[in-house]
Amino acid sequence: MIREKARVKTFKIDDIDVTGRSNSTILEIANEHNIKIPTLCYLEGLSCVGACRMCLIEVKGSSKLIPACTAKIKEGMEVITTSPRIEKHRKMILSMIFAERTHTCSVCVSNGHCELQDLSVELNLEHSVVPYIHKNFDIDASHKDYMYDPNRCILCTRCVRVCDEVEGAHALDILGRGIDSKIIHDMDEPWIDSESCTSCGKCVQVCPTGSLFEKGVSATEMVKKKNIVTNLIQMRKDR
Repeated sequence: MIREKARVKTFKIDDIDVTGRSNSTILEIANEHNIKIPTLCYLEGLSCVGACRMCLIEVKGSSKLIPACTAKIKEGMEVITTSPRIEKHRKMILSMIFAERTHTCSVCVSNGHCELQDLSVELNLEHSVVPYIHKNFDIDASHKDYMYDPNRCILCTRCVRVCDEVEGAHALDILGRGIDSKIIHDMDEPWIDSESCTSCGKCVQVCPTGSLFEKGVSATEMVKKKNIVTNLIQMRKDR
């Protein structure tokens, strides 16, 4: 069966005329035209899952807010990336993310290099507007080089996807539901006992918070290389 080639479609984002291939998402085209849409779970080079919902946008003619990272473009559609309604929803979502886990920036190793922290500044979120409901998880410090603190995890699944889609190990997955959810290694074993983990560190580099980090690295040194995914993909294409 011959697949139909992707066609070029024209539409508007914030009253700006843009074009893109029909298999592209709204977020991809927005990024190509330097139109800012906030994200947390999205990372170029990885599959899109719409987990964080920070990229919610409006499409004229629809009453629903949809995630730009998974919504495909359509001919003639009119996308709105910012409005009072959108900003209200984004602030509420971000507030719920903060309330679900422990995010005390002053004592976090990723303080100053955290995408969650950056987004709270960008959206002017000064405090959580919902009650804190977090529970205490045990920290996994068994690995010789890395640590995993579930209390700072936002369940964006970047680590799960990079381990599966780029490294090919699939050593990580999610266990539990709701506030009990956490990232696990293999069958919920200590990191050091994982037979699937290759200790490549890609999961650490793509983590947007201080949940996954290198041991012995100070906050001033904790600069993560999230472009590791696109760099590796390009290197493999160039071989």
